[in-house]
Amino acid sequence: MLHLHLHFFVDAPIPNAAKHPPTAILIPAMTQPPIPESTPPRHTLDIVEIMSILPHRYPFLLLDRVLEIERTKRIVAIKNVTVNEPHFQGHFPGYPIMPGVLMVEAIAQAGGALLLTEIPDRDSKLMVFTGIEDAKFRRPVTPGDQLRIEVNVLNWRTRAVKMHGAITVEGKLVCEATVTCQLVPRPGIAPPPSSAQPTSAQPPVESPS
Repeated sequence: MLHLHLHFFVDAPIPNAAKHPPTAILIPAMTQPPIPESTPPRHTLDIVEIMSILPHRYPFLLLDRVLEIERTKRIVAIKNVTVNEPHFQGHFPGYPIMPGVLMVEAIAQAGGALLLTEIPDRDSKLMVFTGIEDAKFRRPVTPGDQLRIEVNVLNWRTRAVKMHGAITVEGKLVCEATVTCQLVPRPGIAPPPSSAQPTSAQPPVESPS
């Protein structure tokens, strides 16, 4: 878009200036439009994209959306808690409370979404717990709450990760834990062949005698 700056130039003095007032000449000035400040891209995932990364399915898929991802460093996800989730039938009748172990599981799944995006053969892998430390539950979570799950990586390896997760509801901390997870082969699914794997040798062809 062109921005027009109006520059006014007054003609040189002429006789009988009272009869001939100064005239104005409009000259458009070409200027560059201001360059907007760039903002860093935010990587988000919807539920379909989450399901393409994690193997979990209902009723054990505990993420609804990923809001932010910093590769190998940090992830923020949300989980909408609804009364039709099956664990509320028995935990507890008349007073539904989300089990604390499921909140820790939600932390691990968020970390899994972060870790598995870096694994090219993730379809042949599962992520399992190898440790849970310093798990604390500050207040109950009930249907209608929205969990904000923030996970920060403490130690990253190719096949394992240690991370700290914190869950808040309306800005108040409800759960936190440090979890360690590891990738293991998924039974029944063979990994894709590696491009570096040597091809089988062709049988020798006999020369005619």
